[in-house]
Amino acid sequence: MGNRLSKIYTRTGDDGSTGLGDGTRVAKDSARVTAYGTVDEANSAIGLLLAADIDEGVRELLTTVQHQLFDLGGELCIPGHAAIFDADIDALEQHLDRYNEPLPPLKDFILPGGGEAAARCHLARTVVRRAEREAVTLSHHDSVRPEAIRYLNRLSDLLFVLARVLARASGHGEVLWKHERRKR
Repeated sequence: MGNRLSKIYTRTGDDGSTGLGDGTRVAKDSARVTAYGTVDEANSAIGLLLAADIDEGVRELLTTVQHQLFDLGGELCIPGHAAIFDADIDALEQHLDRYNEPLPPLKDFILPGGGEAAARCHLARTVVRRAEREAVTLSHHDSVRPEAIRYLNRLSDLLFVLARVLARASGHGEVLWKHERRKR
């Protein structure tokens, strides 16, 4: 196991820099720090979802995802490190297909809502989408493995489907966008 933190503050970041996992110091607003920071934020949003009343199968899946997001944050924090693999993406796709199969086809856009758990899931989905965009931005000028970006893309899709599942399970149902609500 790695080093344990016995002291939380070091004062080394007071100048606006932070240390990457390989010891390199970079600005706290660098694209790399922004990308792995948003992955951490996504993980926290999933933690907030896990604090809601949800099905045990969904809970176990999301706990696994939290571990993978922590791994992904490490991958982004250590240039050249690999922690997310095709098998992780394949597993997300299998869960995605399983949870999506019984749902009715979408005919309208869905608004974030549908009960507390579903709304939290939608929030987590949007944070994951932002993490994906930031990983893409990072990839324009530094190395990012394509598996990292694909994982985030697929995870946001899974969270969308899980939000639909959670909205239905709560009895609130999905909140459909009323595109014809205003007459011109």
